[in-house]
Amino acid sequence: MVLVGRTGAGKSSSGNTILGRKAFRVTKSGSSVTKECWKETGEVADHLLELVDCPGIFDMSPSENELKKEMSQCINMTAPGPHAIVLVIQLGLFTEEEERSVEKIRAIFGETADKHTIILFTHGDELTEGFEQTLSEAHPDLKLLLKSCGGRYHVFDNTKIDDRKQVLEFLEKVDDMLHMNGDQYYTSDMFKHVEEMLKKKEEELRRKYSQTLEKLTATFNEEKTKLEENIRQLKESGQEKDQKIKELEELVKKKDKHCNEFKRFYEQKCKNVRQEVEETHVKENLPKISRKLQKLYI
Repeated sequence: MVLVGRTGAGKSSSGNTILGRKAFRVTKSGSSVTKECWKETGEVADHLLELVDCPGIFDMSPSENELKKEMSQCINMTAPGPHAIVLVIQLGLFTEEEERSVEKIRAIFGETADKHTIILFTHGDELTEGFEQTLSEAHPDLKLLLKSCGGRYHVFDNTKIDDRKQVLEFLEKVDDMLHMNGDQYYTSDMFKHVEEMLKKKEEELRRKYSQTLEKLTATFNEEKTKLEENIRQLKESGQEKDQKIKELEELVKKKDKHCNEFKRFYEQKCKNVRQEVEETHVKENLPKISRKLQKLYI
C-alpha cells in the first residue's frame, strides 16, 4: 500500500496505526517529519503489509530535482505497482492542496488508479457529529472525488493506535477493493518497465557481490594455506620457534575472522539488493510525468 497526500495530513501516523507500532517518525503535533520516501513492513491480521510513505511529491512546491528524486523513489518502492493507493486527507476543509494531491496521483499513476484508491480520513477524534453528516456537508469536489473512488473511505483516530478494530475494518475495505479488482495490483507500462529495470539491476548487483565474495574468499584461503604451511614446516623442523608458531596461528585466526566478516557483509548485500536498487533514481519515464506535475504549480 502506498500512502499519499499532502504533508501533515497524517500519513505517517496512519502507517503507525496500521502496523500497530511506531514505524514512521511523526512530530508531537501529528504532522509528518518524513522528508523522503520510506517503506516499512509488518504482519497485521494475517496480512503481510508493505507500506510506502511518499511525502515529497505531494508538497506544494518542491524543487524540480527534489520532485524527480521523490517521484523516482516512489515508483521504485511501489513497483511493479501498489495493491492499494491510500489517499490520506485530514478531516475538515477540502483544500486546494488536497485537490492538487489528487491531480498529482493521477499524473503519476494514471486516472485508472482510481479503482485502486481508498480515501483515509484522519483526526477522527475531532468529529463532533456523525461522519455521514460531515460528508453530506462536504465540499462538492470532495464528494466528486469519493464518487470517482467508488465511494471507498475510512476514518482513523490515530490517537488510539491500540484500537485494532478500526484497522481491521480498514483492511476489510481494502480486501473488498482488491477482490473487485480481481485481486490484482495496479500497474501500468511505466511500472512494468521499472520492475524489469529493477530486476535486471538486482541480478547485476547479486552477480557482482557473489563474484567479489568468491575472489575475496579465494584470496583469504590462499593466504591462510600459506600460513598453515609455514606453521607445519616450523613444527616439523624441530626448532624452538614456539613464539613464531603462535604468531602465525593468531594470523590464521585473524584471517578466518576477516573472511567471515566479508562473507557476512556480501551475503547481506545480496539479500538486500532489492532495497538497494529501489533507491536508484529512475531517469526513464520521469520527464513526461515531471512535466505533468510541474503544470500543476502554474
